[in-house]
Amino acid sequence: MKKKHTSHKSQTDWNSVDSMSDEDIDYSDIPEVTPELFAKAILRKGLKPVTRKSQVTLRIDEDVLLWFKNQGTGYQTRINSLLKAYKEAHK
Repeated sequence: MKKKHTSHKSQTDWNSVDSMSDEDIDYSDIPEVTPELFAKAILRKGLKPVTRKSQVTLRIDEDVLLWFKNQGTGYQTRINSLLKAYKEAHK
């Protein structure tokens, strides 16, 4: 069986990119990093690696899911934290 090459030749004009100055770069599609947003950043240098997560399908009562969603973004992380705390409490 012959191996097929999956990489394609770049269509980027690298000479044009290399000749650009910082002022020529269009940042309009990148949100500004505000001090508040920067304060929420997490630096992981020197910490234990983040454990892998598995994607699953889980049936949860609709009212429970809506309650978590109404708490704002990060509701899946909060559900995971509660499940982790339950696991630790029942070792």
